[in-house]
Amino acid sequence: MTSYVLIPGFWLGGWAWRDVAAELREQGHDVHTVSLTGMGERAHLAGPGVDLNTHVTDVVNVVHYRELDDVVLVGHSYAGAVVTPSVADRVPEKIARLVFVDTGPLPDGMSQSDFGGSSEPLGEHIPPPRWDDLLASGAQRTTRLSVAQPGATATSVVHYTGAWESVPRVFVMSSVTEADVRESSTTVPAYRHMTGEFRELPGSHWPMIDQPAALAAILAEMGRC
Repeated sequence: MTSYVLIPGFWLGGWAWRDVAAELREQGHDVHTVSLTGMGERAHLAGPGVDLNTHVTDVVNVVHYRELDDVVLVGHSYAGAVVTPSVADRVPEKIARLVFVDTGPLPDGMSQSDFGGSSEPLGEHIPPPRWDDLLASGAQRTTRLSVAQPGATATSVVHYTGAWESVPRVFVMSSVTEADVRESSTTVPAYRHMTGEFRELPGSHWPMIDQPAALAAILAEMGRC
C-alpha cells in the first residue's frame, strides 16, 4: 500500500481527483485528495490573505496530522509550486516521490504569474476559464464545482532551502511533450528544475478530469517504484 496526497491546480478542489482516487483505492492504496484553502468545499475561506504560503501550510498539515510517511506527493499545474516548497522542502524524509502533473517546480524567487508571463494586473480573485473550450469530457461538472482562485496565490513567490532536491521526481506531461520540456530546461530559467523521469499522457492540461484511468495507472506505477 502506498500513501498518495493529490493536490489540484487553479480553480479546483479535491473533487477533481475523484475518479483517480477511486482507481487507486481500488488497488488498495491510501489516497488523500486535498482542497486547498479557499477552494472546493473550503471555498468559504477564500480571502485576500490566502496566498501560496497558506496552501503550503495546508499540505504540510495534511501530512503531519494524518501521520503519513513515504508519501507520493502529486501536484497538478499551480500545485507544482505548492508541493515543492511544502513537505518536499521542509520534511523531505516524509516524501518517497514527487509527481508533477503537467507542471514542474518553479525556481526560487519566481511566482506562478511570472511563469505565465501575464502583463495584466491580477485582481483579488482569478475567475475560472470556460471549461467547455478546454476539456474533452467532464466540463459540465468542472463548471459547476470550480471557483475563483485567490489572486495572491498566483503572485506569491516560492522560497526553498534546497532540501527538496534530494527527493526523486517524475513529470507526467500532457499539454506539452517531454522533448519540449527537456529542451526548455537547458535554455529557459523557469524550466531549469524540470529534469528527471518523464511520462507522457497526451491530452488536455487536466488529465485527472478527462483521463482519470490513464493517470491513475501512471500514479500506481509510481507507488511500485
